[in-house]
Amino acid sequence: MTKVVSLSKKAYQTLKDLKRPNESYSDVVLRISNTKQKKSILQFAGTWNGNDIDQIYTQIQNTREKTTSREIKI
Repeated sequence: MTKVVSLSKKAYQTLKDLKRPNESYSDVVLRISNTKQKKSILQFAGTWNGNDIDQIYTQIQNTREKTTSREIKI
């Protein structure tokens, strides 16, 4: 079964750029939309260029102070 889908020029160009040799547009859509693909956390290592580590740390500390812990009896 075939369906017709309308795309903007930008969306079409993006899809075309992602298309590999001998790959159909359907193959591209299925490949990039596959939610079962797991990404390694290492993929993101070293990508944070921010200089706001003190602000982030303060936010984490504030959140921890507001959070109450519960004791679990086993």
